[in-house]
Amino acid sequence: MDVRFRSDGRFFNHRAAGILIEQGHVLLHKRKKDAYWALPGGGIELGEDSMNTIIREMREELGWEVEVERTVWIAESFFPHRGEALHEVAFYYALETKEPKFRAGPFHGKDGDRLIYQWIALDDLSLHEVKPAFLKKSLLEIPDHLMHLILKETF
Repeated sequence: MDVRFRSDGRFFNHRAAGILIEQGHVLLHKRKKDAYWALPGGGIELGEDSMNTIIREMREELGWEVEVERTVWIAESFFPHRGEALHEVAFYYALETKEPKFRAGPFHGKDGDRLIYQWIALDDLSLHEVKPAFLKKSLLEIPDHLMHLILKETF
């Protein structure tokens, strides 16, 4: 069971996300019905640590074996999401794969067409809606040390 719940018109999400960069492109995904992109990952299950979550999610969603290089950000984000006030605590990990995974154009993972994946050029991130919004700039200048962020967007 993922650690997420609704209370008093707000939605809490506990998430792990992976940062994969190859050939000047970052891997992003979106739901078919959404206009915005996000880093791949998913909900942290009760009793599961965030590092194992991202490894599991990449295996389940794409069939890829990844290794965690390091933790980049721990972000407490507050932003509007699908008409709700979202409070998300997320762990962002720099990932590595043994073999390159880059390919041009959109593609689907193991879940069929529920999620659309695409390698987006870092230079083109400003042309896309990305959530949480801090990622648009932060993916261009990934810090070499762990950062804890508290991010509040207008509701």
